[in-house]
Amino acid sequence: QVQLQESGPDLVKPSQTLSLTCTVSGDSITTTYYYRSLIRQAPGKGLEYMGAIASDGSIYYNPSLKSRTSMSRDTSKNQFSLQLHSVTPEDTAVYYCAMAAELSTIVGGSADYWGQGTQVTVSS
Repeated sequence: QVQLQESGPDLVKPSQTLSLTCTVSGDSITTTYYYRSLIRQAPGKGLEYMGAIASDGSIYYNPSLKSRTSMSRDTSKNQFSLQLHSVTPEDTAVYYCAMAAELSTIVGGSADYWGQGTQVTVSS
């Protein structure tokens, strides 16, 4: 059974960098053909795709966030991570780790598998 677990800070100050890590169990991030992603939902808004890593290591970013976002993976730990730079209060959201067989699913803000989500607040 595939499970995704988010880890990261609950509170980040404006202008700092938010770092989130997704730990995957029940699936290998290098051998099964899925896109692994971070999706967020700000208060009162819909689900927003941030970026995704394919099994071959290819990385895709939401164009609206690309200038502030970087993704990576640690295959030895079966983890992938996202950094969001220069955060503002508008980045306050619940952040989800997610997986989908199709990139279009992720881009649409949906997924086949979800983590439980982690609340991140940007505030001084």
